[in-house]
Amino acid sequence: MATILVVAPHPDDETLGCGGTLLKHAGHGDQVYWLIMTKMSPVVGYSAEQISIREEEIKKVVEAYHFEKVFPLQYATTMLDTVPRRELMAAVSKVVKEVQPTTIYLPNRSDIHSDHRVTFETVMGAIKTFRAPSVKRVLAYEVLSETEFAPSLPTEAFMPNSFSDISDYLEKKIEIMHLYEGELGTHPFPRSAENIRALATLRGATAGVQYAEAFTVLKEIV
Repeated sequence: MATILVVAPHPDDETLGCGGTLLKHAGHGDQVYWLIMTKMSPVVGYSAEQISIREEEIKKVVEAYHFEKVFPLQYATTMLDTVPRRELMAAVSKVVKEVQPTTIYLPNRSDIHSDHRVTFETVMGAIKTFRAPSVKRVLAYEVLSETEFAPSLPTEAFMPNSFSDISDYLEKKIEIMHLYEGELGTHPFPRSAENIRALATLRGATAGVQYAEAFTVLKEIV
């Protein structure tokens, strides 16, 4: 049995990036934990009603994935780059120390959203081998509307080298995304049910399966 920690800059990144894989982990009996870096906040213009709705959505998502535990760090969304890095690393390290994950999923380092990039750098700093010896595998996931809008430069490209067959889990993944009220739009909006299915089809064709999620393996100790 593996211990999995998925790190999401915002609620919904975990589902867009690796929702099918998380469902597969749970189906195999692995323990899956969820670390959420940010939350909606009045500081950046969210209303009390929006915040309340999102809190209820998170509860439903937790039930859908059967997460063992959720760690909401509560930093204001879009403002991670204003938080001292030492503070962020301490918060992430505390979670890693409690969970003792063997596998970590985190966002791609060059996603266009600053919260994603800060999350990547913070997590990678917090899980150096001497700080987190339990971690044997680290994978970066792609997020529609963030990963594909990174600058078209070789150093910024998402380069998948690992694929997870989610053929049995894609429809459940899309169902869970629908729990996030207002996050899915109508095609050609990047975050649409059609686009989620299209990306899974493309990654599946590369991997030789019906549907897949793609990852960049950043670390693997065997």
